[in-house]
Amino acid sequence: MGEFETFNRSLFLLINAGSDTPHWLVLLAIGIAKGLIFLLPVLMLGFWVWGHRGERTLVLKATLITVIALVVNQVIWAVWPHPRPFMIGLGHTWMLHAPDSSFPSDHMTVFGCIGLTLLLDGLSGWGVIILLTGLSVAWARVFLGVHFPLDMVGGMVVSFLVYSGFSPVWQRIGRPVTELAERCYRSLMAVPIRAGWLRG
Repeated sequence: MGEFETFNRSLFLLINAGSDTPHWLVLLAIGIAKGLIFLLPVLMLGFWVWGHRGERTLVLKATLITVIALVVNQVIWAVWPHPRPFMIGLGHTWMLHAPDSSFPSDHMTVFGCIGLTLLLDGLSGWGVIILLTGLSVAWARVFLGVHFPLDMVGGMVVSFLVYSGFSPVWQRIGRPVTELAERCYRSLMAVPIRAGWLRG
């Protein structure tokens, strides 16, 4: 076992909830670990249906970056599978999870991709909020015993690398992709747009 893995396991044991953890804290962590990620599509949908062209461009860019990063995660899992703590009998597990590869974390990757895109491309306030929310989710999933701390670091690294690699491509294709998406949206949602419920 290398130094990084030793450090990873030691840090996990410092964060992971012990057998004397209050039940209310475990329930709170489960809510954070499972529920907060569902706020992201709601937020992105809000930016799209009530936002201006710039916000819609960011929604599309963040979505594509997220999809690419999740594919990268799948490749990493296939090439270098890493067991979750409960798969090696380490610590305490407070939440059910499939015994699949832990590194990098999909949850942290999603928060990282969307948060970094908004932070670095014009909606910095929302970007900070999303990244801080992602940090709470990262804590909860380690606390509950389904991830190692470095799984979360890996998710952020993948997010940053994909963002950095895709941004030059988006500079070339972002405008036509956004215009096409807006035309499709206006065609599909013509009635509520005319009624003033949605922004055209």
